[in-house]
Amino acid sequence: MRVVDRLRGWPVSLNEGPVGLRPLRLGDVRVWRETRLRNADWLRPWEPSNPETPLFRTGLGPYVSMVGTLRREARQGLALPWVVTYEGHFAGQLTVGAIVWGSARSAQVGYWIDGKLAGHGITPTALAMAVDHCFFTTGLHRLEANIRPENSASRRVVEKLGFREEGIRRRQLHIDGAWRDHICYALTVEDVPGGLLVQWRRARESAARGGSSVEEV
Repeated sequence: MRVVDRLRGWPVSLNEGPVGLRPLRLGDVRVWRETRLRNADWLRPWEPSNPETPLFRTGLGPYVSMVGTLRREARQGLALPWVVTYEGHFAGQLTVGAIVWGSARSAQVGYWIDGKLAGHGITPTALAMAVDHCFFTTGLHRLEANIRPENSASRRVVEKLGFREEGIRRRQLHIDGAWRDHICYALTVEDVPGGLLVQWRRARESAARGGSSVEEV
């Protein structure tokens, strides 16, 4: 597959009501750092201990390095690094990475959101947009989200969107000082023939008519 084919639909910005996705950029450095520092306790238990990724450091250099790496991977067809926005403001990050082409056409998705914005349905809306773009524009076939069993908020996101639970991956990632088990959740394009965002809209509308809420994260 040629690189030009792998770049189909990137860079791109997507919107659904007040929720948006746009490519990560160097200009996000200060708001990204401020948000990460403010949310350190909220995020630390769930994020990989990756020396190449700036988690809660105060310097700007690691962020610049991370953005450079992700943008290079995007050019190579290996990642789609988005900023999540809410009402036009920085709200978090969603990255589709570890893209494999050939006969697999698969990838893994990870996300985080500013804790003060939890409860507005931002994350599932952003993830639904990303899934649809990956399946119907980029041409991927399968997406995985690997989540620690203890991370109930993140698990609710994928479960509300219909991701299948496919079992435990023992000691998959080094997180918060130790090798941690993860639950593998997955979707394939056959699971959402009409698009995942359409399904999510219907779920929210149904919940609203019933007087309940599906907007926990």
